[in-house]
Amino acid sequence: MQRLLQIYRDYLAIERHYSEATVDTYSGVVGRFLDYLFEAGISPVEADEGQISFWLMNQRTPEGLLPDPRTAARGISALRSFFRFLVLEDLRKDNPALLLERPRPGRRLPDTMSLEEVETFLEQIDIASPLGLRDRALFELIYSCGLRVSEACGLSLDRYYPQDLVVRIVGKGDAERFVPMGEAAKEQLDSYLSFGRPRLVSMRHPTNAVFLNHRGRPLSRKGMWKRFKEIALEAGVEGKIHTLRHSFATHLLEGGADLRSVQELLGHRDITTTQIYTHVAEGGLHRAHREFHPRG
Repeated sequence: MQRLLQIYRDYLAIERHYSEATVDTYSGVVGRFLDYLFEAGISPVEADEGQISFWLMNQRTPEGLLPDPRTAARGISALRSFFRFLVLEDLRKDNPALLLERPRPGRRLPDTMSLEEVETFLEQIDIASPLGLRDRALFELIYSCGLRVSEACGLSLDRYYPQDLVVRIVGKGDAERFVPMGEAAKEQLDSYLSFGRPRLVSMRHPTNAVFLNHRGRPLSRKGMWKRFKEIALEAGVEGKIHTLRHSFATHLLEGGADLRSVQELLGHRDITTTQIYTHVAEGGLHRAHREFHPRG
């Protein structure tokens, strides 16, 4: 079972070009399902729709609750992917997970920060140290360019074009896009690259990554999340790193940017993914109308 799971992970990463986060999520679901099959004495080659449904219906969160529709849908997607892999490997002829109906999760509006909250968050960062210079440059860039956490982690020195105010981003599925950056982000990034990063570089662990940790190695997603949480707590604002990306998109639309341009900047393949931000922007218009219009 463990060998099969490892081959499946390689399939997701190498052949499907899934992100590390997706590989971890899918293989986590499949790993738990394989444990269930092993305890029941069932081979994955013989598992049927009924056994898959039984396992899914008995999944619980650590608090003992049933998973929400979004989590359940993700679990079904993972199992569909796994059985598709078994078919491709000629280990079975059918995909029983295709017979399962995925629940339709309600679409959640993304959390955003106001412009004032973003500025409060960024101004909270103390740039007196190399790590402070790094943090300010990192979060300025994420907000200025609407980057995903993985995209910021993977940014390398050769993908920054200061003369053009552009960064070349490698997104989901290794898709590349050029994203313009603001003057404030360029100023902070140049300051970090000149005075912060050289003091973090480790001769024992040379790397081309832009953002480094205190040991001179590429800053991890976990490290980014930890710093964001600490700074947000000090600044008295709520959100996650991805909130900066959501805020980037929402503020662009509120400022008059067209939806197609925002789609390109975010690296969304489907414009319907970007359309959710129009609801957030419309909410801001309603608030402005109520606050400032005499008939609001």
